[in-house]
Amino acid sequence: MGLIEFYGQYWPLLMSGTGITIAQFLLGAVLTVALALVFGLMKMSSNKLIKGSSVVYIEIFRGTSLLVQLYWIFFVLPLFGLTLEKFTAGWIAIGLNAGAYGAELVRGGIMAVPKGQWEAATAINMSGARRMWRIILPQALVNMLPAWGNLLIEILKGTALVSLIAVTDLMFQAKQINASTYQSAQIFGAALVIYYVLARFLLTPFLRWLEGFMAHKLGRA
Repeated sequence: MGLIEFYGQYWPLLMSGTGITIAQFLLGAVLTVALALVFGLMKMSSNKLIKGSSVVYIEIFRGTSLLVQLYWIFFVLPLFGLTLEKFTAGWIAIGLNAGAYGAELVRGGIMAVPKGQWEAATAINMSGARRMWRIILPQALVNMLPAWGNLLIEILKGTALVSLIAVTDLMFQAKQINASTYQSAQIFGAALVIYYVLARFLLTPFLRWLEGFMAHKLGRA
């Protein structure tokens, strides 16, 4: 079978898997951002219980393998009465793992905001929540966007692990095609190119645009 015929036959399966990979990435990224914001703020709390809960979450999910967490969520939680469908288990595991790293990025970004900004917001009688939402977080977001870009790319690459619990993503489809054709170079080469295109030509330009947009909004352009 020629190369054109090979890709013509199996390209629809690769595209189907790519769609699942993108869905896993988007859902995992949304969960990551939500968890990072919540636990990053919790870690800055003066309440020892709130801060301690954040530390426990961050240390557990940063200190253990994403693959082990994925297996725990999909294979072990059902033993305790909580069963998740494989697609759901995939993006939840990714979000929980990346959220722990994101929480530290949020905390670091907030701490990098100059002290004068906190004092100025306090001087005009802003409440703590309003000060954080209107003054501190927008500036912190600009500080942490470059690091968030790296984390989101890691999330995209981490989605390949969900194939191990039979989620029909790009890597799962590639392995299935390889098992039936033994054309490893062609099929895994195509998968490599697709992952690269998603990261380099879709995700990276969006993050650069967002970074520039936020800098312009804050007058840092």
